[in-house]
Amino acid sequence: MERGKSAMKGKSYMKQKAVARALTLALIIILLLTGCAAPLQNRGVVAEPPQDVVVVPADPQEEDPADLQEEIPAAPQEGAPSTSGRPETPSAEDEAALAGIGSIQPVSTVTLPPSAHTFRNSTPRMQRVTGEVRGVWISFLEFDHLLRGGTQERFTANIRRVFDNCLNYGINTVIVQVRPFADALYPSAYFPWSHFATGTEGVNPGFDPLAIMVDEAHARGMRFEAWINPYRIRAAGSRVPLSANNQATRWINERNPAVIQYNGIISYNPASAQARELIVNGVREIVRNYSVDAIHIDDYFYPTTSAGFDAASFRAYQNAGGRLSLGDWRRQNVETLLREMYSAIKEIDSSVLFGISPQSRIQYNFTNLYLDVAKISSNPGFADYIMPQIYFGFQHATQPFQRVLEEWNAIVDPRYVNLYIGLAAYKSGVVDTWAGAGRNEWLDNANLLRRKVEASRGMSNYAGFVIFRYDSLFAPAQSVAAHVNREYQNLRAILN
Repeated sequence: MERGKSAMKGKSYMKQKAVARALTLALIIILLLTGCAAPLQNRGVVAEPPQDVVVVPADPQEEDPADLQEEIPAAPQEGAPSTSGRPETPSAEDEAALAGIGSIQPVSTVTLPPSAHTFRNSTPRMQRVTGEVRGVWISFLEFDHLLRGGTQERFTANIRRVFDNCLNYGINTVIVQVRPFADALYPSAYFPWSHFATGTEGVNPGFDPLAIMVDEAHARGMRFEAWINPYRIRAAGSRVPLSANNQATRWINERNPAVIQYNGIISYNPASAQARELIVNGVREIVRNYSVDAIHIDDYFYPTTSAGFDAASFRAYQNAGGRLSLGDWRRQNVETLLREMYSAIKEIDSSVLFGISPQSRIQYNFTNLYLDVAKISSNPGFADYIMPQIYFGFQHATQPFQRVLEEWNAIVDPRYVNLYIGLAAYKSGVVDTWAGAGRNEWLDNANLLRRKVEASRGMSNYAGFVIFRYDSLFAPAQSVAAHVNREYQNLRAILN
């Protein structure tokens, strides 16, 4: 009897247990279906993230640009998301542009602070120079023998030699022309491969020269500035054909006014919003994909003063009610591009500088190139530095160096813009044809670069100098080599 009661109690207990389990399971299902199940974090349990996941803090505080000036961003972790905003799978156009440069990091849609970029090169951005900027321009002319048609190994060896020479001389900044003729010395979704890479525009060399150069410069503690020419597609007399995949080719074939062909010149139209968008997107591409320390442009703005160059665009502007004169309208077009380039850079990383190197004659910039240098040198939002190319000697008949230097020092507002001075090594040892009474100054003296740096150091707004160009100082023509070597040694004596 007791055994029977125990059996009955056991069966009842098992039945109750089964019912309880069923009720518990049903409750869990109901909670899951109604979305009421609280996440672990809200129930006092902190889930550890996987090792390969980057945790983004909620509501990150905006970085103060002044703080970023002295901060080196941490090297990006392998697999860390990028801030490029592109989809995880590159488009067919992106894949075609990137082909042949090795493995490509997947791009995440997660937005991170600017310091967490994943770059195509390996090094983070450099700190800003705290003392005197001492730079050298490396132009497409150097790439004719450093890069064109060579292998990755040969180019790497060449650029290491170039950067070693710069570093040993006391240079801390290299400004390298990476987009000279609406083309690119890096894989781009917007511009074709430069013919200076392989000899033919649009042909991939199989490696990324820009990534190599940025890393080699940074490895030596030098800042790297990417130098581009915004408008120029081809100069008059050029015999280099445009590739089929050049956006300029497409727009020419479509008769799109974003490209202007005039008296042998091919140029992007400064009045075209489409052309402006292309140029600015190209800037974004460089700043997002490479740890460049600055974007730099020189003096190629409007290529002519002729009213015929952009007559159709100006007529359309007037028909829409525009009242500016041709000159003011052109200056407005240039200023719009500069503001958009500056803003695009700062939106990605406020530590990246934007610099402009106009011609040295202030009025000539205004009337012939349609660049109001007094305005952009004294107002925020256009540039971080201005670098006039003061290539004249002290004895120049109409543009003596000291006077021009003082004119530029007077128009710069150091609250917004720093003043660098562009110097010409290529004049050393040759006649300065247009200098009047000073035409032999570069022949009779081998200390002009030194004297110019010393004079510049006496200016209240001076921040540095840059020499045009590498070959002129480090690999001059044999006919002037002895003279340039004396100039070289005289300048070097004040750089130690």
